[in-house]
Amino acid sequence: MIKMKLRNIILTTVLLATFSACEDMFEPAKENNRGVEEMLSDPNYAVGLLGYGYAMLPYDNSSVSDVATDDAVTNDKESGYSKMALGSWASNNNPMEQWQARKAAIQYLNTFLGIADQVSWAENEVTNRMFIDKLSGEAYALRALNYYYLLMAHGGWTADGQLLGVPILLEPEDNNSDFNQPRASFSACVEQVFTDLNKAVDLLPVDYENIKSDAEVPARYKEIGAKMGNYNLVFGTYQRGRITARIAEAIKAQVALLAASPAYREASGVTSETAANYAATVLNRIGGVAGLDPTGNTWYMNTSDLDNLGSGEVPAEILWRGNKSNGTADWDIGIQLEKNNFPPTLYGSGRINPTQNLVDAFPMANGYPVADKANGGYSENAPYENRDPRLAKYILFNGATFKEKAIITGTYPDAENKQDNNLNQLSTSTRTGYYLRKLLREDCNANPNSLNAKFHIPVRIRYTEIFLAYAEAANDAWGPMGKGSNAYSAYDVVKAIRARGGVGTDNGDAYLESIKGDKEKMTQLIRNERRIELCFENKRFWDIRRWQMPLAETAKGMRIDKVGESLNYTVIDVENRNYKEYMNYGPIPYGEMLKWSNLQQNKGWESYNYKMQKEYGNENL
Repeated sequence: MIKMKLRNIILTTVLLATFSACEDMFEPAKENNRGVEEMLSDPNYAVGLLGYGYAMLPYDNSSVSDVATDDAVTNDKESGYSKMALGSWASNNNPMEQWQARKAAIQYLNTFLGIADQVSWAENEVTNRMFIDKLSGEAYALRALNYYYLLMAHGGWTADGQLLGVPILLEPEDNNSDFNQPRASFSACVEQVFTDLNKAVDLLPVDYENIKSDAEVPARYKEIGAKMGNYNLVFGTYQRGRITARIAEAIKAQVALLAASPAYREASGVTSETAANYAATVLNRIGGVAGLDPTGNTWYMNTSDLDNLGSGEVPAEILWRGNKSNGTADWDIGIQLEKNNFPPTLYGSGRINPTQNLVDAFPMANGYPVADKANGGYSENAPYENRDPRLAKYILFNGATFKEKAIITGTYPDAENKQDNNLNQLSTSTRTGYYLRKLLREDCNANPNSLNAKFHIPVRIRYTEIFLAYAEAANDAWGPMGKGSNAYSAYDVVKAIRARGGVGTDNGDAYLESIKGDKEKMTQLIRNERRIELCFENKRFWDIRRWQMPLAETAKGMRIDKVGESLNYTVIDVENRNYKEYMNYGPIPYGEMLKWSNLQQNKGWESYNYKMQKEYGNENL
């Protein structure tokens, strides 16, 4: 619960460099206790409120939630996501919860928006006006982003048939506020998110770029006397890394896709046509399908791009990223992923183990699903031959070469008689017969005696995600070949993505051609492409739920035994997942339900309150 008076805010994140570039943006300083009067005259202090919104961004820097889905398991017995998948998920034990962190960020952003036009950002009136616009635009976009994550995690249907979101708070709360607020409808929440994002788009530049003359100053600022110098100070390259209109448009496309999905579309007020058009707005800025980055599906392997990124710059695949780093500390992304996920013989902990379920999702190289043996040519005795090239780029399977060594995940020793990478050999060995390859830099060394970190970037939004959002919504709205008012169809997008991955390049992608008149089959293919392209990026859990697909699919693996010179392949059950049908919608936190009588719980999660009441006899539960 957040109880703060505007005139006595406890600011936990203050920026020392107010208008810094991306690489040193929003580093938290020591706790301060100062009043609102100081904020109005000290922009370095006031912008700390906005800085909290950036410091509390809801993105994970590594793959975490995939182990709670049919895409992966983990050998980490303490993983809360794994325990959730095995049956411990409850309204008071929720690794997916966003309630407290998002509401805290919204409180700071609301406070900032309440004072943004009163702060003295610059002595020059024109510069000051531009700063007010830019910083307010950022705050609106950040507030919308926080509400988006709240809707994903906590929006849902109640027992009386209402589709609810979360309480909508647009003013900072203080000690006199009424905290017992009901949940707004899901549609009202989506409408508010769109309103904030539209304001952000209106106030922010598409990108932070320096202009070269006074003539290039936008008309709205030219009218008030802005010149090249003060425009570049506010909207120039020094601001890269902060939210832009382009990023706000991408978030809008994400929200629209969520709202138009099967789990919400009945009462969200958003159609698939709207979702497709919002995604097209983003994609048209890069030329539509022609703008698909040819190497975008392996951005984490494009070492030259990563190493040479300037401050705030993004490669062609990435729409928004965090600060790049090559540090070696345990928490640093410079080598954290490699230490966690390299196979044990390479000094890793082998944490994320892709499942056979996911491996089977990768088609054959000719584009046909593995289940279509007649056309695809899949062989159970050689399951990794002639497969989609993305399989080898994303997953280490038995016999794959990595760091110039063969990774043996079967039950037999490799050429050097080492067995540590074998199935279930050690606590850090694979449980499924597979190790993670995606996201990892092969040129890192995880040996604790000679650590060698390399530059990594936290990726927040990829263009490929927006392409797939367009394909999903466009197919639903107009069918595989329909374009609406846009220049490309779902078919066009899927064909380009598969061709980039090396799928169907020798036969004109005959499978895609065979289904391009079938909306339902195209839906399944688009979902499968999304699964492949975005695997291990913390998307699968939310996608399964918004598509209303089963969460409880058994996670499978592959046991490979050697008999003589032959290998025997056996699919095994690794984890039996324990999800209930109502868990397609997440709970309102149990503690919040205890405190506020006006909150309604999502259907199915009320049983926990009943269980506690029965056990402890507390009528207030």
